Amino acid sequence: MIQKWKNALTVYWDWRMLTMIGLGFSSGFPFLLVSGTLALWLTDSGVGLEMVGLFSLVKTPYSFKWVWSPLVDRLDIPFFKRFGHRRGWAIFSQTMLLLFILLMSCIEPAQNIYILMFLALLTVFASATQDIVLDAYRVESFDNRDQAAGTAMFILGYRIGSVFSGAVALILASVLSWNQVYALMALGAVLGMVTIFFSKEPKKSKAKNPKFKGNLWQRLKNFYQTAVKSPIADFITRPSWFVVLLFVMFYKLCDAYMVPMTMPFYYALGFTKTQIAFVTKFYGMAATIIGGILGGIIVNRFGIVKSLYLGSFLQGITTLMYVILADCGNDLPMLMATISLDNLAGGMSTTAFVAYISSLCNTAYTATQYALLSSFMSLARDLLASTSGALVKVVGWQDFFIITTLMALPGVIILWLLQHKIKNKA
Repeated sequence: MIQKWKNALTVYWDWRMLTMIGLGFSSGFPFLLVSGTLALWLTDSGVGLEMVGLFSLVKTPYSFKWVWSPLVDRLDIPFFKRFGHRRGWAIFSQTMLLLFILLMSCIEPAQNIYILMFLALLTVFASATQDIVLDAYRVESFDNRDQAAGTAMFILGYRIGSVFSGAVALILASVLSWNQVYALMALGAVLGMVTIFFSKEPKKSKAKNPKFKGNLWQRLKNFYQTAVKSPIADFITRPSWFVVLLFVMFYKLCDAYMVPMTMPFYYALGFTKTQIAFVTKFYGMAATIIGGILGGIIVNRFGIVKSLYLGSFLQGITTLMYVILADCGNDLPMLMATISLDNLAGGMSTTAFVAYISSLCNTAYTATQYALLSSFMSLARDLLASTSGALVKVVGWQDFFIITTLMALPGVIILWLLQHKIKNKA
């Protein structure tokens, strides 16, 4: 038994695992720089909550990265192709990340808010492109036996990257200006570049130039048929597919709608940047990891549907805790309890939701259908969340969180309808 455990652990004694941590870090650090951390910078600079909410729209390219992923997969970039197909795209996207985050660091939000929004949008484009490349790099670097271990190390790196651009950024903001903080945050891209420089091109990787025959129009038509139309046509043949899309859109709305406002909310209660960083990133991350593990156990024990119901219930209950926190004010133990329980519930519901989306995918089109479903969810989330700042302005913090709690109900109702339709057809 001991020998079997030793054999299982030897997979982690591989240089590629260290590479995955570095690449996961590079993939993880940009997100908070265009979301939570950026929201606090904007609030600190006197930008109104309506505009802070509108900044959710800059994350829209994450929802559409499937559109240009075939280009990243098939075409080489001049000059950068000398590093290899995957490594060349990785270095290119990381160079763009470094440039755009450095440019963000040169902007004063109150004076140049729309320039900052444009640069944040470019940063998201670069980050989404990097995600496409690094996901492919990770998959191509391992065989089936080592794939899970490689993914685990990548996720570990991603979480470390989130701490860097979240907790570390907020701590630095207590002693430095936000412009200086963002200049330092840009160095996260350098870690990714160094990791790629000292890594090898995956053996499975090669330039995938289009192989379709005929003239340009025929090639484009064939590409559209196989890469876009067929996966969508397969999905809409299943019963209640439109209701499924509505469920994907609304299930995580309760959590997603409040995200742009959480950092401004903590700040409005008078918590320091260091307190926010410590509680939200360290306590919050630990709770999310535990919630994800519990979610997996619950899905295995009770099935996906019951787990989704439980996730919706917990999302609503933990969101109500923000109403209590708003009443308590600057109460650090209450902040710790609220964030910990909210992230615990979020980790559990996310695990069940990902399992559900995965179960919807035809194995012949897994990557495309999963990308489309998750992108649809992200797009709906970001568009609706863009109104969150305006809602706070009108109703205040306590009523805002009560309304956000009620946003868990549509997902439950749609889930019941889906379950009812399935039972009737059985």
